[in-house]
Amino acid sequence: MFIPLRRPGLAAAAAGALLTATACAGAGGGGGAERTVTIATVANPQMQDIEELAGKFSEQHPDIDVQFVTLPENQLRDRVTQDIATQGGQYDIVTVGTYEAPIWAENGWLVSLEEYAGQGDYDVDDLVPAVREALSYDGELYAAPFYGESSFMMYRTDLFDEAGLEMPPQPTWKDIAGFAEELHAPDDDVAGICMRGLPGWGELLAPLNTVILTHGGQWYDEDWNAHLDSPETQEAVELYVDLLRDYGQQGAPNDGFTECLTTMAQGNAAMFYDATVAAGLLEDPESSNVTGQIGYAPAPVAETDHAGWLWAWSMAVPSTSSDPDAAWEFISWATSKEYISLVGEELGWERVPPGSRMSTYSKPEYQSAAEKFASATLEAIENVDVHQPGLHPQPWTGVQYVAIPEFQDLGTKVSQEISAAIAGQQSVEKALEKSQRYAESTAESGGYRD
Repeated sequence: MFIPLRRPGLAAAAAGALLTATACAGAGGGGGAERTVTIATVANPQMQDIEELAGKFSEQHPDIDVQFVTLPENQLRDRVTQDIATQGGQYDIVTVGTYEAPIWAENGWLVSLEEYAGQGDYDVDDLVPAVREALSYDGELYAAPFYGESSFMMYRTDLFDEAGLEMPPQPTWKDIAGFAEELHAPDDDVAGICMRGLPGWGELLAPLNTVILTHGGQWYDEDWNAHLDSPETQEAVELYVDLLRDYGQQGAPNDGFTECLTTMAQGNAAMFYDATVAAGLLEDPESSNVTGQIGYAPAPVAETDHAGWLWAWSMAVPSTSSDPDAAWEFISWATSKEYISLVGEELGWERVPPGSRMSTYSKPEYQSAAEKFASATLEAIENVDVHQPGLHPQPWTGVQYVAIPEFQDLGTKVSQEISAAIAGQQSVEKALEKSQRYAESTAESGGYRD
């Protein structure tokens, strides 16, 4: 977990506490509130900002007590999926993404937000179009985006300058490999590049899938034949694994988004390929040692014109919620234009949730604070082709995942094999042989092949 550097002496203890916490008192803390809303959310900095500001919601809604259940990403996915699938009813709001929203909506597991969002001054038409579409099913919105993201390359301009290097306007993975080799300085505690190696379909596979796709690899073709053992896929995975083995951060097989973010923010990496949302945290002087020293370049490519993923951490209401009206009251506050302004005024404009609303990018305060990365973020999101992100047509919509229910299990298994390759426990060839069998089995058992 990324811990703001303004309290460095407490970082280790705080990290342990956050990772082991399962619930905490939220906005109301009781206080005579007549209705309780329980939200399951991911333990990342932006969602923690909601908890910090939730008292403002309580002032406006004294009858609603908000309780937060905060979990690391992999645990959140497991806990929420199990509760949703079994209709457990533990949560009134669940934090989901572009993968879950349409699948769960089709299953009848989520409440449509279309009518809610069309009322009052929520302004659903202000949502970033690509993000709104990705969170919809059958023309209706089923999750409200808290923030949206793609991916790009973040790099230390000071280290590039010292080495006489220049990042191209559109880098290739060949460029990045050369830079990583040149800038890798383990004696100075600086890795050439930091990327995710932590198993999880939403951890390691998020960046890796963009590498596979731009190299011409694919999970399945239009007839649901698996291609994880193709030469193109193997080339992409070998590049990713070799980069981390040779020039990556220490402990890469255990690092996800938050660990890499911490590494970059503390000045221990020359480059960081990951979510665009990281930029606001790297430019926050209270949570970063490298503020003002970061450049932003598009996601590296190989055979395609663009790369990068599309994701949005979003809030949805399970069909088992005991009070969907109260749940929407909180969701509409946390994903509103007013909340974005509140974050800017209270916590700093560089910490505003990006990629959710178009109006954010016309605010003078945000334009000033996010000058280095705002346009790069929006361009990255708009350049994503979720229908055919690679060289080949695919029978689903999505970039860093295969949009079928079985992918949570399949993706986790494949990520475990590749993480083991990063750790040097097996070859990439062996990891992909196993992954190919997993993918073939999934297509057969799921009934996707004729």
